[in-house]
Amino acid sequence: MKTVAQVLVESLKEIGVKHIFGVPSGGWVDYLEAIRQTDGIDFVLTSHEGGASFMADVCGRLTGVPGVCFGTFGPGATNLSTGVGGALLDRSPMLALTDEMPARLRGRTVQMGIDHQALFAPITKASTRLRAEDVRKTIFDAAAVALSSRPGPVHIGLPVGMSAMEAVDEFRDLPSASVAANPDETLLTGVVELLKSSNRPILAIGLGAKLARIDDAVLAFVEKLNIPVVLTPMAKGIVPENHRCYAGVLFHALSDQVGQIHKEADLVVSIGYDPIEFNYESWLPDAPLVHIDNFPADIDPEQVSLAAEVIGDLAKSIAFLQSRVVVSSAWDMDKLRAHREILFEKLTPHSTTLGPCATLDVLREVLPDDGIMTCDVGAHTHLIGQKWRTPGNGLQIMSNGWSSMGFGIPSAIAAKLCHPEKAVCCVVGDGGFLMTCGEIATAVREELNVVIILLTDNDLALIRIKQEKKHNPIYGTPIRKHGTVGGDNFFGAPVIRVDDVESLEVALVGAFQMKGPVIVEALVDSREYDALVLKKDKT
Repeated sequence: MKTVAQVLVESLKEIGVKHIFGVPSGGWVDYLEAIRQTDGIDFVLTSHEGGASFMADVCGRLTGVPGVCFGTFGPGATNLSTGVGGALLDRSPMLALTDEMPARLRGRTVQMGIDHQALFAPITKASTRLRAEDVRKTIFDAAAVALSSRPGPVHIGLPVGMSAMEAVDEFRDLPSASVAANPDETLLTGVVELLKSSNRPILAIGLGAKLARIDDAVLAFVEKLNIPVVLTPMAKGIVPENHRCYAGVLFHALSDQVGQIHKEADLVVSIGYDPIEFNYESWLPDAPLVHIDNFPADIDPEQVSLAAEVIGDLAKSIAFLQSRVVVSSAWDMDKLRAHREILFEKLTPHSTTLGPCATLDVLREVLPDDGIMTCDVGAHTHLIGQKWRTPGNGLQIMSNGWSSMGFGIPSAIAAKLCHPEKAVCCVVGDGGFLMTCGEIATAVREELNVVIILLTDNDLALIRIKQEKKHNPIYGTPIRKHGTVGGDNFFGAPVIRVDDVESLEVALVGAFQMKGPVIVEALVDSREYDALVLKKDKT
């Protein structure tokens, strides 16, 4: 008979898991040994459980297989919970494993003892507990839930003392994602008529379209309609930034410029729009909404006129519309092209001083088109959302539903583990860097060539800008009075410090050719953000 630990690890491998991230506990020893003895699956020791859960999130996004992370009792579980919440709101399949007290101690006053089921219930799709008699069933069922509908995390408590017990090694079919219902063709026919009768329809593409992996179908639909398209930040990559229909990204830098286009619309057709990134009311023009998704529209009916709602398989909805829609709009596409040129011209650096915009321009030139760029949360994220050229799905990774600082470095590590053949980099501000810089030690240990572009401006710029808009003094937002991360290496990763475009390019070219992680610290002026971010999408 196999042990619980062995069957659990075998079950994870069977569903396609290749990495388990976390910080081990005494109760995890048998699981560690089972992992060591199982080919094709590895334990990755992280510096912090929060980093482990961010890594699991990104593995789930990139592979379509639930990412797996582990934390021990109490503080291990609460540390883990940050990235678990991220997986819930950024829609990433995940299995979050934690130690749990054995049955005889649950409800007792015990060191490190809290109710993990209660902790994880509001930040997961489901929370359950392992039993020796149904280990494989528990893992497979949890994976099916994580993958179904909107992907997300499932928590599984592992009672301490169970790992060495004999397990019932039952066999089950491998889990698979649920199949969306067929859309109502009568409703879709109504959408065709709405598009036909409108003069200035626009498309709004959201995270749901990205999760459905229907990029080619959506792009073909865009080209057939030949009307303006706006995207939410996490949908970047579906429509190229140089496409004739591209009108910009909602919510991020210069969103007031994007608003000049969508405010002219007389109909908005959304595809896979997930309000977790940006609710409809904050940008929608005074025009009826057509909502096409797997989930009903989350709207305030007093503010939004819902003309049609089609719920069901997105691919089938797009295919139906593609075969029947004929649109002759009044949009001036030359005007849209001029708008796009003005938008990107404003995001072009206009100073010889190294700033965030110039840094991103140089990075985009150096990073191959199939390279992966992850980013942290901060003012630079707003620039990336609008400015960064994203050639395809999964090539730019951010957190916008959860928006936790500290996401950038762990996400790059996970991306490199999932795609070791690709160039991978991370853009992070000095605030976010300080939150998870310990994971650089993980990248050093794993010998991962992850290039970390650290934007050092000693400023929590988004909050500082809001302070100044209220005419408040700057307080509580400087990272330090002056200076850099200090030293020529960080946990063994070399630090290359640059303050001009030429030295930045040389540093990045060299960094991508190294064997392990490299920190390229760009000393930038945060004042460049002031004219670009925190603009209103709707006036």
